[in-house]
Amino acid sequence: MRNDNPAKEEALARKTVLVSDMSGKEIPEGKGATIRITYRDARKGVRELDVTDEEAEGLAAKGRSVARRGRRPKSAQT
Repeated sequence: MRNDNPAKEEALARKTVLVSDMSGKEIPEGKGATIRITYRDARKGVRELDVTDEEAEGLAAKGRSVARRGRRPKSAQT
């Protein structure tokens, strides 16, 4: 039998815990990065990894910086 009185139901909190796909360490709230791997052969698809800040910095040091796409904000245009 279903309980129709919501006052008697207990509220449960939910917490999402992110774990690094590389090391298995827990990623603290507000920290971490998502690494997106796009293959030149489109049939392989796209892969994403959740990693800690330290792991992302280690991999980013081996790569190159890419400019942001899109129009510059009005305040930055000359």
